[in-house]
Amino acid sequence: MMLETADREQDVFGAISHPARRRMLDLLVEGDRSVKGIAGHFEMSRPAVSQHLRILLDAGLVSEKRQGRERHYRLVPEQLAPVREWIAHYEQFWDDRLQRLQQHLSKKGQK
Repeated sequence: MMLETADREQDVFGAISHPARRRMLDLLVEGDRSVKGIAGHFEMSRPAVSQHLRILLDAGLVSEKRQGRERHYRLVPEQLAPVREWIAHYEQFWDDRLQRLQQHLSKKGQK
């Protein structure tokens, strides 16, 4: 179970490592889209778009539903939780650093 979770997290980080896939997720934030609707935003072949969508699907970041001859994709935002947790760690780091800088500058201003 632990190994499965680690693999899923690795898949999520790998999936969002490509700018085209991040852009696809951005498009899906706005609502469900067909492959054709997504492909219209990229200068790459439709099979290449489908390949990127497959990676997002395998990582659990999107779900797929067939509607007639087309496949529609939907964002599964809760699967981004490992990314949110990772970023939150660094937000705390920067909050602490900026707070110390502010204290340092306040002390310097008093002198």
